Amino acid sequence: MRLIHTADWHLGRIFFSRHLTDDQEHVLDQFVDLVERTGPDGVLIAGDVYDRAIPPIDAVRLLNRILSDIVSRLGVPVFLIAGNHDSPERLEFGSGLLRERNLFISGTAAPDAVPVMLDDDHGPVAVCAMPYCEPALVRARFGDDSVNDHQTALAAIIARMRTRIPDGCRSVALVHAFVTGAESSDSERPLMVGGSAQVSAALFDGFDYVALGHLHKPQSIEKNRIRYSGSLLKYSFSEASHAKSVDIVEIDAHGGVTIESVGLQPLHDVRQISGCLAELIEDEEDSPAADAAKRADAAKSADYLMVTVEDRGAQLDLMGKLRHVYPNVLHIERPLRSDDPDEISRLQDRLNRTEEEMFSSFFKETTGNDLTDGECEEFKALLDALRRAEREAVS
Repeated sequence: MRLIHTADWHLGRIFFSRHLTDDQEHVLDQFVDLVERTGPDGVLIAGDVYDRAIPPIDAVRLLNRILSDIVSRLGVPVFLIAGNHDSPERLEFGSGLLRERNLFISGTAAPDAVPVMLDDDHGPVAVCAMPYCEPALVRARFGDDSVNDHQTALAAIIARMRTRIPDGCRSVALVHAFVTGAESSDSERPLMVGGSAQVSAALFDGFDYVALGHLHKPQSIEKNRIRYSGSLLKYSFSEASHAKSVDIVEIDAHGGVTIESVGLQPLHDVRQISGCLAELIEDEEDSPAADAAKRADAAKSADYLMVTVEDRGAQLDLMGKLRHVYPNVLHIERPLRSDDPDEISRLQDRLNRTEEEMFSSFFKETTGNDLTDGECEEFKALLDALRRAEREAVS
């Protein structure tokens, strides 16, 4: 059984005011070509298809074209689940009709969900689509009062699904979650305040392959069996060192898994550079791309850059000077210049604090009292509610 695993397309993403639809279309066209060349038995898309609940029209049109190419033109089934960025109900509109065309969209976790069976020369493989779902919604839909966090919510979903997998059948889980032990990036929206958003890899015991979405770095949790394919593109400067790819997954007759990661060539890479301003400009002006006649063409393919300018003292119009030779500078940083190590440590600690820690500090400064356990829980619940509302926002 050959499957292609991808996730976290985030169609409609805006990166430092740059709309990335053209960048996404560029790599998705390569993705369709890969599907055509390799002829998989199915394509797995593990959530966060869109970047927000109500995506821009261009993003919807792009998804429609790509899925139509894969399902209708190439005849390859697609399995797609909602992530925490998607609106589950909007994403799965028409899913009942689309199943007849082999486009299987799972937006909401349902107690009566069943695996979709694929067949190869060795027999059936059960594809179990389990979309992201808030614990409170799982508790209500499944009538399970023991559900109080992401671990117990996903456990309830998996337990129902297991009962519908035929005995001895190979199985694949398609899941959007944060598995304990994995490495996150700063472009991922937290699932919940605190540590209760993480789930244990032990939940997936018995599945031959677990296709994960949510974390943007390609990585395996348990050899090849439990894996994040990573995001389609680099969506933050913390991901500059990532090697983005999609995974071709081969499952043998006994459930053994081999994976080939295939890179897609971005329209613009995402990089970080640093140095003194004069050196940065001189290095680039000495390159062929700096020629005025060529600069307009170079701008179309120039990388997205974060530039750390190491000069001391004030600098006028840094962005203008840098963009004269680096057309896609998106962010400039000036390193902290201080001879006091204690001051440096204090400032770094402030930058690394969570929302809960910042609010706790603010509360202490304004009232003179520490937050009680009950007040901490109320703050977490309020922040979770705001994040849920953000997923339904138009902006």
